[in-house]
Amino acid sequence: MKATTIAIEDKVSKLLAVLDKDIRHIQDSLSCLNEMRSLVVKRDDVTLGKLLESIQAESDSYTSNESQRQSIRKELANAFGCNLEQMTLSKLEASLPKGEKAQVTKRKARLRTLIKELKKEHLSTALLLSECARFNNLLLKSIFDFRRTGTVIYNSNGSTSRSALGRNAAFVNSQF
Repeated sequence: MKATTIAIEDKVSKLLAVLDKDIRHIQDSLSCLNEMRSLVVKRDDVTLGKLLESIQAESDSYTSNESQRQSIRKELANAFGCNLEQMTLSKLEASLPKGEKAQVTKRKARLRTLIKELKKEHLSTALLLSECARFNNLLLKSIFDFRRTGTVIYNSNGSTSRSALGRNAAFVNSQF
């Protein structure tokens, strides 16, 4: 019984280290989203490209932490005699003594807060990018649809005429 308890304590301490890495990863993701939005607004394509490359590299290296978390979770599920889907932080909290329970509770609360903030920041970034795409589409459509024969042009006295721009016409009609 005592060996099992020591094995569980060891697994819990490994899990806490993995959860700390998860917390740092989410914090880094939050700062990357903020920086990404800033770079999009500033139109700094070079720095944005570098940021996206670093995000991709970090994402590739983070997969080892995810597999380690799943491995520890599986070991804890075996130790507690339940299947993998049932082994959650809440179940772990309920099964641990006070000291370890407090540490797990602290990490769980911090992860929930960070995940909530990450969802909000992700939505903000997605909305910004969506608006940029919409604006770019409207801009391109207004430039390239200008040559269509159905386009109506108003002259300086208020009368209308159909666009009859030639092949070498400019995008902006400067005629008054």
